[in-house]
Amino acid sequence: MAETTPGTLASSYRSHTCGELRAADAGSPARLAGWVHRRRDHGQLIFLDLRDRYGITQVVIDEGDSPAAHASAARVRNEFVVAVAGTVARRLPGTENPRLPTGDIEVQAGAITILNESKTPPFYVNEPDAPIDEALRLKYRYLDIRREPMAARLQLRSRLVQAIREVHHVHGFVEVETPNLIKATPEGARDFIVPSRLQPGEVYALPQSPQQLKQLLMVAGVDRYFQIARCFRDEDLRGDRQPEFTQLDLEMSFVDQDTVMDFVETMIIDVSRATVPDRPVQDVPLPRLSYEEAMTRYGSDKPDLRFGMELVDLGPALRGADGQPTSGFRVFDETLASGGVVKAIVAPGMAGASRRETDELVELAKRFGAHGLVHLAVEDAGSVKTPIAKFIGDDGAERLAGEAGATPGDLVLVVADRPKVAHDVLGRLRVELGLRLGLADESALAYCWVYGFPMYEWDDELGRWHATHNPFSGVLPEDEPLLVTASGDPAKPSPDDPAGRARAMQYDVVLNGWELGGGSVRIWRRDLLERSLALQGHSFEGMREKFGAMLEAFDYGAPPHGGIALGIDRWAALFSNQTNIREVMAFPKTQSGSDLMLEAPSVPEPEQLAELGLRFVGVKPGKAPAVNPESAT
Repeated sequence: MAETTPGTLASSYRSHTCGELRAADAGSPARLAGWVHRRRDHGQLIFLDLRDRYGITQVVIDEGDSPAAHASAARVRNEFVVAVAGTVARRLPGTENPRLPTGDIEVQAGAITILNESKTPPFYVNEPDAPIDEALRLKYRYLDIRREPMAARLQLRSRLVQAIREVHHVHGFVEVETPNLIKATPEGARDFIVPSRLQPGEVYALPQSPQQLKQLLMVAGVDRYFQIARCFRDEDLRGDRQPEFTQLDLEMSFVDQDTVMDFVETMIIDVSRATVPDRPVQDVPLPRLSYEEAMTRYGSDKPDLRFGMELVDLGPALRGADGQPTSGFRVFDETLASGGVVKAIVAPGMAGASRRETDELVELAKRFGAHGLVHLAVEDAGSVKTPIAKFIGDDGAERLAGEAGATPGDLVLVVADRPKVAHDVLGRLRVELGLRLGLADESALAYCWVYGFPMYEWDDELGRWHATHNPFSGVLPEDEPLLVTASGDPAKPSPDDPAGRARAMQYDVVLNGWELGGGSVRIWRRDLLERSLALQGHSFEGMREKFGAMLEAFDYGAPPHGGIALGIDRWAALFSNQTNIREVMAFPKTQSGSDLMLEAPSVPEPEQLAELGLRFVGVKPGKAPAVNPESAT
C-alpha cells in the first residue's frame, strides 16, 4: 500500500487513518494521529489504542528501541490527542484481534508527539455500552460524539442525506434553498418569531416548513424542487419531536397523486438500499392502504406492518338472523344497537396470562380511552375461559374466539365502543403487545402508504373546521362540491357541513409504525383555495393578510402540483433502530427545549432588547392555542 492515504485524508500529521492499515502494509512506515482510546503500561512496553473516526490501531512503544517515545507515552492518558510515527508490523501469532479490521497489525512507534492533553472525561468514551445519564451526554455532546454508537449514527445520517440528493438529481430535481426568515402563517404549530431591528415592532417567523415557498417555486416554473430543509416549531417535545428539525422537502409540477407517490416510492426504496443495504424492504411495491382501511384493520393511520394482529369485527357473530344483537352480554348488545362496534385483537401465546397481567391490560385500555376490556383465553384443549362466560355461555365464548381467528394458546382482547374509540384503543394495544411479544422483525423496513384522509376535522372549541394535514391540501375532484357549509354562509360552519365528508388528496408514508412524512396534491386554483380557507375560519381579509403572496401568484398561472415532506431525523432514527430522534442529531435540545452544552436559551443583554425596542413583561396566564402537530407537511 502506498505511504499516503488516497484523496485528501493524508496530511503532515498522518499518512494513514487509524482504520486503514492491514497485514499487507507490514514493513511500511506510517504516521497516525488521533485520540488515545486505551493505554496499557507493561513497563518496558507501553501499548496505546489510537482512535479516529475511521477506526482503531494498536501502537506499541518499546523503551529499548525508542526511549524518548516511551517517555512521552508514559505521560499519555485516555483522550490525549497524539501523533505517532513508526513502522507497521504484523502482530505476533496468537495476539491478533479479530474484532478490529486492523487487528492483524500494530505500529511500532519511533516517535510520539502529544498534540493536546485531556482532563479525565465525565464518562467513559471507550465503553460504548456504558449506561450514561442523557443530560450528561448532552452537556458534553462533543465527547459523546466520540463514542462509537453516536459516531456511527451520524455517519449513517450522512449516507442517508447523500443518497437522497443523488436520487433526486438523477430524476431531474433542482435543489433550491428557501429563507429562514419569513412571514408568520397559521400552519398548525406555534411559530418561533424573530424581532426585526430595521422594522421596529414587526417580526419574522422561522419556517415550520417551506410549504408556501415550494408552491411558489412551482408557479415560478422550477417544475421539480427538493431541499434538505431546516424547520422550526414551537411545540411541546417528545421522542420524535424537536424544536428544530430537518426534513426532505419536495414538490413536483403537472402531477397527480399517483405520480407523486410513484416517484417517492422509487426514491424511498433506492435510498433505503443505498443507506442500509443489510436491512430488507419488507414489501415491494409498498402496500397502499386507504385511511379507512388502515383504521379498521390496524386501528391506526400509521400501522406497523412488521406483524399481523389485525383488528377483527365480532359484530356478525353477535347478531341474529334478523341483524339484531343477541349475545346476551348487555355491553355488547347496547353498543351494537347504538351504532357502535365490537372488535378484537388476538395476542398469540398469551392465554396463560395471569390475573395481574390481564388486569394491567384492562387498565391500559382504560388509559387509552376505553370503558373496559373483555378477554377470552383459548386453552390448549380448545376450551375458552372468559369472565363474561355467564352471559354468553361456553358456546358463545367459543364462537367469539373462532370469529376472532384465535387458536389454542391465544388471548382475545375485545373492546366495545364507538368506532373511533374502539379502533384507537385496539390499535394502541396492538402496538404495545407487538413490542412486548417481540413480533416485529427488527431488521425489516416495513413501509406503507396511507391515503384518502378526511379533508377537515371539526374543532368543537373553536367552532370551525381545520385541515387534517395543512391548509393547502387539494380535495378529490369528485368531492369538490362538498366544500360548502350547510348554512350556505362560509362564516357560519357547523359539524353537519358537507365539507366534513370531503376527502383530501393527501398521503402519508409510514415506516415501522412511525409517520415518516406526509404530503398532498395541492389546491392550485385561487377560487378553490379561498373556499377552503374560508371553511377553516379565515375571513377574506385575513386570508389575504396571511396568504396574500400565494393567492396573488395563483392569478398568474399555477400548474397542478403536489409534493411531500419526509422527516430526516425520524428516517435516520428508524434506520439505526432508535426510538428517540435525539440519538441521530449532533446537537439536540432536551425535552424542555434547552441546550445543556451551550446553555441556551439565555437571558438577552439589556442592550440587545433596547436595540429592538423590547422589554420582557412576563407571560399572561391562560390556555395555549390549539396545535395540530401533524400539519404543515
